[in-house]
Amino acid sequence: WPEDALEKVAQQSLATMPLTDALKKSCVSLCKSFHKSVEVSADRFYEQLKRKYYVTPIAYTELLKMFKQLYGNKLNSIKMMKERYDVGLTKLDFAASQVAEMSKELTALKPQLEITSVETEKLMVKIEQDTVQVEATKEIVGADEALANEAAAASQAIKDDCESDLAEAIPALKAAEAALGTLNASDITIVKSMKNPPALVKVVMEAICVMKGVKPVRKPDPSGSGKTIEDYWDPSLRLLGDSKFLASLKEYDKDAINPDIMKAIRARFVTNPDFNPDVIKNVSKACEGLCKWVLAMEVYDRVTKIVGPKKAKLQEAETDYAFQMEKLNAKRAQLATVLGKLQALNDELAQKSKEKKELEDNIELCKQKLDRAEKLIGGLGGEKIRWSEASVNLSNDLVNCIGDILICAGVTTYLGAFTVDYRNDLIDQWKLLSSEVKIPFTLAFSMINTLGDAVKIRSWNINGLPVDNYSIENGIIMSNSSKWPLLIDPQGQANKWLKNVEKGQLAVVKLTEATMMRALERAIRDGQAVLLENIQETIESSLDPVLQKAYYKVQNTYVMSLNNKEIEYDLNFRLYITTRLKNPHYIPEILTKITLINFMITPQGLENQLLGIVVAKEKPDLETKKNELIIESANNKKILKETEDKILEVLSSSKGNILEDESAVQILTSSKILSAEIQAKQEIASKTEQEIDEARMGYIPVSKHSSVLFFCCTELANIDPMYQYSLVWFIQLYVQSIENSSKSDKLTVRLQTLIDHFTFSIYKNICRSLFEDHKLVFSFVLCVGIQRSNGSLDEDLFKYFLTGSLDVSMDFPNPSPDWLNNKIWIDIIQISKLPQLKDFKDLMKKNNKEWKAYYNSKTPQDENNSYLNQ
Repeated sequence: WPEDALEKVAQQSLATMPLTDALKKSCVSLCKSFHKSVEVSADRFYEQLKRKYYVTPIAYTELLKMFKQLYGNKLNSIKMMKERYDVGLTKLDFAASQVAEMSKELTALKPQLEITSVETEKLMVKIEQDTVQVEATKEIVGADEALANEAAAASQAIKDDCESDLAEAIPALKAAEAALGTLNASDITIVKSMKNPPALVKVVMEAICVMKGVKPVRKPDPSGSGKTIEDYWDPSLRLLGDSKFLASLKEYDKDAINPDIMKAIRARFVTNPDFNPDVIKNVSKACEGLCKWVLAMEVYDRVTKIVGPKKAKLQEAETDYAFQMEKLNAKRAQLATVLGKLQALNDELAQKSKEKKELEDNIELCKQKLDRAEKLIGGLGGEKIRWSEASVNLSNDLVNCIGDILICAGVTTYLGAFTVDYRNDLIDQWKLLSSEVKIPFTLAFSMINTLGDAVKIRSWNINGLPVDNYSIENGIIMSNSSKWPLLIDPQGQANKWLKNVEKGQLAVVKLTEATMMRALERAIRDGQAVLLENIQETIESSLDPVLQKAYYKVQNTYVMSLNNKEIEYDLNFRLYITTRLKNPHYIPEILTKITLINFMITPQGLENQLLGIVVAKEKPDLETKKNELIIESANNKKILKETEDKILEVLSSSKGNILEDESAVQILTSSKILSAEIQAKQEIASKTEQEIDEARMGYIPVSKHSSVLFFCCTELANIDPMYQYSLVWFIQLYVQSIENSSKSDKLTVRLQTLIDHFTFSIYKNICRSLFEDHKLVFSFVLCVGIQRSNGSLDEDLFKYFLTGSLDVSMDFPNPSPDWLNNKIWIDIIQISKLPQLKDFKDLMKKNNKEWKAYYNSKTPQDENNSYLNQ
């Protein structure tokens, strides 16, 4: 893209960021410069190292996207952490300020409590005296109440007995009244119109006549006996003919029935089995109701004769109960008056007790607050300086965040594939460019400090990530990139690390495996990790949906179209891709889909690994303890970080006065105790680790020398690509050399033995695989590498050795043109300008004869030239 296109895209992308117009303009300029500088470095990268890397427009858009995302996240993180530190400091300052105030409050409250306590004691004595009088009155009232209760119980028993008896008659009476209520004039007329009524009708009407006191008439006996009989039918007809017949029955005085009538009813009708409503209803509805009425009157009369005497007793009992209640109420009134006075005293006592309790609570709360304040100040006071410094540093981070994050975004987007020297060189360029456009950044910028998490990095190292900054930066690039990583991993370091990090939930596959796609689909569905290892320079297009993260939402589920079918996509899915190729060439179409990261081992990383191996062999207990301490230290730091986060979270989330929050203070106290314990353990562990490191340091010459040998071996690939030597093979040879070399109790002797033995072992094994013409080159490379590492190589001399003199002017005349040509003399003049060979030109002129003999010799290496030695 041309510069104006880069500028326009950046302006549009950064328009919504919360920055001033001036900063936005500077950021746009810086993003363009980043992109252009990487293009230049990529060309130089290819020219010098023959490593091809394409800088695409998509990478530029990724830079802008990454910058916005990382800046937003980092800004929020810094603000949140600063706010938590500031709140914590505020709470500590408040606790300190409250100590004097609460001591003063305690002094004022104690006399008030003493006065209130005396008043409360006096009230309690008075209440105790009055309570004796109240109890005596209660006894009298209790006795009277017992008598009244007895009278009430007796009265109620009689009343219940009466009601029980009446309960037999009342339902029958109501039933009879209900039966009469169903009859009307037409029903009576039917009975009246009967010319020859059934016998049961006559019986019922006879009973009605008896109840009404109507006398029968005498008639001749229809049977022809010659006698006369009593007949009630004619009187019955007269009754039935009375229009008020039914009304007279309803108004019948049931409480004043003549005993003779009841006697006749019981003797002649009640005992008659046919005098039953259920029987009579079959002949006459009207007579059924009349029958019920007669029977109900009989029951009512019988019951009232029994209940009458009981009602008299009930009247007496109720009179006695009323008398007892009158006495009781008078005593109750007297008791109520006394109780009222006692209650007033109790209310006053309650108020005084409340006041006393409030004073006691206030005093206790003051004491608790003082205790909590002292705990806070004592427990967290030591954190105040550190938190203050952290808050200041975070304030600086807020200012420098924009530049730091922009550089981090550039590293993540562009620099994963570059070697450590190129990466550091570009970062230095970007820092300089940031200064030029006045973008603030941290002078001692470090991607590890800006985006790294110390606890996570320590975990990575424990799981096999080399400890050098370059490797850690690679891990951070992987964690923050929005694209899946493709790792250049010729030594298998990344493979080993990823398998440890994702242990138990990693599917390892190769493109050449028939089951690769099924394993990938299963991992995508289950949200697991996939390591696609040992790829070459192409990736199948069928994997494009995975590489491009082309998932989408259907209803509430994420899905991806893969291999011509839709599968569920779990957002926890992770993909890692590695290649064993040392210098792969990936076309732009692939680079736009992945983040290419160079995981080739660095000298520092290899040196640390080799140090661990030699110490493990020479001092196994020492290395075992070192590894245990690394894990313990990592765990301690994790707990300390979590504890500090918990302390700050409690302080920031506690509402109002922290000294009134017992739970919060307890959590803070216990957290600080735990923190102090872990800190003490960590100090011991750190001291022990330092002692172990000092012991391990003795073996650094071996690991450093061996690391140099490995990278000398890798240089051979520049002569012929077939010269490839794996790190695994190198380490096996390294271990064998440690085991097979002669031992010595003297460390200096042992170190030199290890260095010499392994140097010869490497030289011998490498030379076996080299063409004859390349053995001398390897010897030279090895010699230069060793000399450079131990500082015995003069870089100026070495540069002159490689490039020679570019000057063609002869500043001094040739002293021996007969045997020394001018080109060589010019070289001698130039080399004499180097401090180490400043006398060479003069020695040549002064000792011309000896130098001529040396020059003409067939075996100059065997000549004893004292001037050459000088």
